[in-house]
Amino acid sequence: MKRIITCMMVITFTISAFAQFETNRNRSRYNRDDTERYYGLRLGMNIASTSSDATEFSTNPRTGLIIGGVYGIQLSRNTPLWLELGLAYSEKGGKTHLNNDKVTYRMSYLQLPIVVKYSINVDDDFFVQPFFGGYLSLGLGGKIKNYGTKESLSVFDTMNRFDGGLRAGCGAEYKMMYIELGYDLGLANITKDDFDTAHTRSLFISLGINF
Repeated sequence: MKRIITCMMVITFTISAFAQFETNRNRSRYNRDDTERYYGLRLGMNIASTSSDATEFSTNPRTGLIIGGVYGIQLSRNTPLWLELGLAYSEKGGKTHLNNDKVTYRMSYLQLPIVVKYSINVDDDFFVQPFFGGYLSLGLGGKIKNYGTKESLSVFDTMNRFDGGLRAGCGAEYKMMYIELGYDLGLANITKDDFDTAHTRSLFISLGINF
């Protein structure tokens, strides 16, 4: 959590510095013919858990880091509809208790979100952007730690590396600054168990800069 808060403070300071150069820039780009795309950097936090009927796979939320970039392109010059593709490092997992022992699941993913955004021009420099789409994830690494037995093993010995699901939320843009709140609903079964299933759940918030 301290690492996440520190990173978000750094990017907030960076965004404020960049915003000084944007004071006189016209941000009505969503209605212009000469600007049809944007690039962005994102840094944020997951509040992630797993959902399952099996006790060992049903976890309470834990926080994790998100860091990555996005690319957006306008789908139509006549409507403020945008397609946004991203690539991010994303930490998920959860925590629970088994036989009164604390157990944590830490899963790191390379995540590819794909969403469609509708940009609502609230003011000259302020846009609200609800979005809906999905994501695909590939597991990079992680650990399952049992603090009672002092045992630790690779999380992907028990879990599948592939995950995918739906994504929905809303963002807001002011000049170069961007903030969003969303939710990832995992649809893929992430366990290797023949009888039980488990799915990821994640509320996320991120800050960023759009160029």
